[in-house]
Amino acid sequence: MIRISSITLSAIICSGILASCQQGPGYQQNQKTYKGAGLGALIGGAAGALTGEDSKDRLERGAIGAGIGALAGGGIGQYMDRQENAMRQELAGSGVDVRRDGNDILLNMPNSITFGFDSSSVRPEFNGTLSDIAHILNQYPQTNVEVLGHTDNVGNDSYNKTLSEKRAQAVTSMLISNGVDSNRLYVNGRGESEPIASNNTESGRAQNRRVEVKISPIN
Repeated sequence: MIRISSITLSAIICSGILASCQQGPGYQQNQKTYKGAGLGALIGGAAGALTGEDSKDRLERGAIGAGIGALAGGGIGQYMDRQENAMRQELAGSGVDVRRDGNDILLNMPNSITFGFDSSSVRPEFNGTLSDIAHILNQYPQTNVEVLGHTDNVGNDSYNKTLSEKRAQAVTSMLISNGVDSNRLYVNGRGESEPIASNNTESGRAQNRRVEVKISPIN
């Protein structure tokens, strides 16, 4: 009889999932989900194999773990796919940039549309956009939300950090006022410590003055 290890079986299951998805419609749109399912299968299979008492038991547990892992990995990816698509549709034309990083969704809010110069009060015209963001967050409650404030390097470092915290808190308060559970929200002022462009030019400094919202699945 040919013996197949549970890890090998997990890899076979993983390959089968990916192969079938590649042949089906919508592969490009959902490839993050397929990768999550495949990775989940491998991890689940490995975990199941480690708990078995003998080779047969390990094989069975590995197969079960692979199946559970595939569902969990694919489920998280699919959940975040749907939320990302909803954010892109809702925020189209708003000036907010929507980006995906693994299973995280990042919303970049430039300072030019969120706050006035040296101010931590949200511009009234941006309230509607924050309401739209809150609406989507409320539809997808199985996520944590980190609101991060950033500044350029003009001025005192301590002042910039405080300003970034106040701006992050202002955005957070608006989300809460629109129904987002405060237990999901985390405020973080990064000041000038994480620039995304050069601070040597005005255009670069403008890019660095921003608030980001990082949406992550609850593990």
